[in-house]
Amino acid sequence: MRKFSAHFIFTGNGTILEKGIIVLTDQGVVADIIDTNGKLEEKAGVEFYSGVLTPGFVNAHCHLELSHLRAAFGERSGLPEFLKNVAQRRNHNDPEILVEARNADHELWRNGVVAVGDISNTNATFPIKLESKIAYHTFVEALGFSPDRVEKAFGLACQCYDQAKEMGLSASIVPHSPYAISKELFDKITSFAISENSVLSMHSQESSAEDDLYRSGDGEIYRHLTENLNMDLTTFRPSGKGALESVIGNLPIENKLLLVHNIRTAQGDIDLISNTRPLFQTWFVLCPESNLFIENLLPDIELFRKNKLQICLGTDSLSSNHKLSILDEMKTIQSHFPSIPLIEIVSWATINGARALEMDSWAGTIEIGKRPGINLITGMDLQQLRLQPQSQIRKLI
Repeated sequence: MRKFSAHFIFTGNGTILEKGIIVLTDQGVVADIIDTNGKLEEKAGVEFYSGVLTPGFVNAHCHLELSHLRAAFGERSGLPEFLKNVAQRRNHNDPEILVEARNADHELWRNGVVAVGDISNTNATFPIKLESKIAYHTFVEALGFSPDRVEKAFGLACQCYDQAKEMGLSASIVPHSPYAISKELFDKITSFAISENSVLSMHSQESSAEDDLYRSGDGEIYRHLTENLNMDLTTFRPSGKGALESVIGNLPIENKLLLVHNIRTAQGDIDLISNTRPLFQTWFVLCPESNLFIENLLPDIELFRKNKLQICLGTDSLSSNHKLSILDEMKTIQSHFPSIPLIEIVSWATINGARALEMDSWAGTIEIGKRPGINLITGMDLQQLRLQPQSQIRKLI
C-alpha cells in the first residue's frame, strides 16, 4: 500500500479535498480516500506533495501516426494549407513513423496521460499500442469523398479494424470529416457503427473552408481535394448549407459521437446538433494548442459552458502541436478564459474523456475500486487554485 497527500486533491468528479489522503494498492487501485478536513496530521507512510493531485489525464484526440511530422510545418497557415502539407509529407512507409510514434507514446505517459482516443489510417501504430502502458481506443478513419471510392475506402478501414480487434485493441470505424466522406461512405460507417455499438469521432468546424465546399462547391478545400489529391468531384452537388448541417444527419443517434475541434461552432450549430441527436451522446473535444497552431483561433468555450455541453480535451498530433501535454492545453484554456474554474477544466481532462471513450469504469476519477493513475501538478497558485506558466506535471502512479 502507498498513501498520497497534497495541498489539494481534485478527484475528477467535482470534489476538492484539502490535504486528503489517497490509499493505493500495489496495483494502483484506490483502496481508500480519507477526508482530513484540511487537518493532516503526521501519519506513518504518508507521502505529502506540494501541489494538486488529480486522476490520470485522458487525451480524447491524438494522431500517433503523424508524430514524425513534429516541427515540419509552419504555424497559422490555415487548415487547407495544413491538409496539403500533411498529404505531401505523411509517407506511410517512412521508417521514422514507428520510432517517433513510440517516442510520442512515451511522451504522453510522462505527461500524465492514461488513456487516448487515437486516429489511425493504417495499422502502423498497433504494436506500440499493444505494448503501451496507456489504454488506447483507436478511431480507424475511413477516407473517400468520391462515390466511386466507397468500397475500397471502407474495405481498407475494415481490414485495419479487424487487425485491431484480433490484437485485442479497442477500435471503431469513423469518418474523418465532412470534406473527406461521401454520403455513400457515411451510410456504410453508420450501419457498421450501429451493428458494433461503437464510439464515433469526426473532425468538425475546424475551418470556414469546410462550409465553402458545401455551400458553393468551391473554396480552398475544394481546390485541395481536386488539385492536391486529384479527386474527381464532378458528381458532387453542394447542399447550400454549412458542412456540419449537411452531414450531421448521416451520423447515428444511437452511438456516442466525439466532435473534434469545433472552433467555429456557434449557437445555431449547437441548436442544430441538439435537434438532431441527443446531447448526452455527444462530446465536444477541444484541442486549443492545435487550433492556435493551424488557424490561430479558439472555440467559444464560454458558449459551450452556457449550453452545458460535454467537453473533453485532446492534443491533436505533433504535426500541429509542439508537445503532447494535456496540462499545456489546460494552461491555454485558463489563460484565454480566466473565469473558468480549474476544477471544471480538470473534469474535462479526466472523467469527461473517460466517459466519452467508455473507460470510466477504471479511469477518470479518484474513487475506491478504480485504477485511474495519479498526477501531481506543481508550480501552481495554491491560494487561487490557478495554473501558472511554470506549472508542471509529474506522474506519481
